[in-house]
Amino acid sequence: MSFPQTLPADLASWLEYIEAQHPKSIAMGLDRVGVVKQRLNLSPSFPIITVAGTNGKGSACAMLERIYHEAGYRVACYSSPHLLRYNERVRVGCQDASDQALCDAFSVVEAARGETLLTYFEFGTLAAMQYFTQTGIDIAIMEVGLGGRLDAVNIFEPSCTIVTSIDLDHMEFLGNDRESIGFEKAGIFRPGILAICGDINPPDSLVGHAANIGANLMLVQRDFQFDLTGDGWSYHRDQTEISYLPMPALIGDFQLFNAACVIAAIQSLQQPLPVTVAAMASGFSKVTLAGRFQLYSSHPQVILDVAHNPHAAAALGENLRKSPCIGRTLTVFSMLADKDIAGVIAAVGIQMAGWYVAGINHVRGTSVQKLTDCIHMQAPGADVQSFADITSAYLQACMDANENDRIVVFGSFFTVADVMRALTHNIPVNQDY
Repeated sequence: MSFPQTLPADLASWLEYIEAQHPKSIAMGLDRVGVVKQRLNLSPSFPIITVAGTNGKGSACAMLERIYHEAGYRVACYSSPHLLRYNERVRVGCQDASDQALCDAFSVVEAARGETLLTYFEFGTLAAMQYFTQTGIDIAIMEVGLGGRLDAVNIFEPSCTIVTSIDLDHMEFLGNDRESIGFEKAGIFRPGILAICGDINPPDSLVGHAANIGANLMLVQRDFQFDLTGDGWSYHRDQTEISYLPMPALIGDFQLFNAACVIAAIQSLQQPLPVTVAAMASGFSKVTLAGRFQLYSSHPQVILDVAHNPHAAAALGENLRKSPCIGRTLTVFSMLADKDIAGVIAAVGIQMAGWYVAGINHVRGTSVQKLTDCIHMQAPGADVQSFADITSAYLQACMDANENDRIVVFGSFFTVADVMRALTHNIPVNQDY
């Protein structure tokens, strides 16, 4: 597609334009994005922490962003996907980029790309870095979109890298086992640069790749450790120990693996960007991340979780077991067709009193019939109701829920986003209360 005679007038038009530009929504490789990066002369002088992982990378990015903000630095963060607004993906100073800032950055990328086709994510990644370089920042936190080795984020040279976890997801692009996926995620490592891994059982492929290229690999609970201490936790590495840290505000014991990786990364950059223990503690206490076991309301509880693979679903199930409710657990559920639907249902591993199922209005959405069949396969006799859309499913769950029940919304970013839109339009949690 050639350069348009008239540039899109607003952010919504820009997003439609860049989404239609490439024939594929996902096209792995760094050649295209590398060419346009050179034309833009994007060579950031600020430190970059690149974060990959099957699950946990969003949490790690949110913690890093908040801690550096609490330390007084102007921190940028690029993450994906978004829930309600594209602006969520591009932040400076813990604030979403404005529509105008994004439109300006898109126009610069469009002028530079010429006839080079870019995917939606590639275009957005270059635009985010263009914005960061123009706005003046101290450090950038960059979340990998898919895999690592061939992801557009990997075109930028990091000062430190983190792989939070490795499990089965996006197998059509990354491979069918943890060894293949681990190698792809290890592609963000660099010779002589700290490579942090928060997976307690890292694949041999990841460890081997780090050794082959000469990356400085540090593994959780081997090279750096964390321990629970009363109401908090402590971090230690070699002769360094940080005690009496507050538990991260993000719920789940697994968040300590992410938090330990975050401290290891911050310590590696202490010379250019000193961070006090007080700033770390403040950041862990204040960090937020929408859609990660997010408690929206009580009586009844409404919990939003974007868990969309078995590893994340198991974490959701563990969180539900550790915070039981007096009443029933109702779930609003939908998933994309290319995900392990049966594996997710099995991994949640908690008895649902009712399933409120709908399709996702997306080309990758799953039919209601397939979702229902998968639920009955894993839980014969389950009470499953079908709906035309996720909002309708949520509304019925609200009407059926008593004040001691809880409603769990999960299965996809799309599922959670649809319910969040309903919540922002003041749809009541329960029409009887």
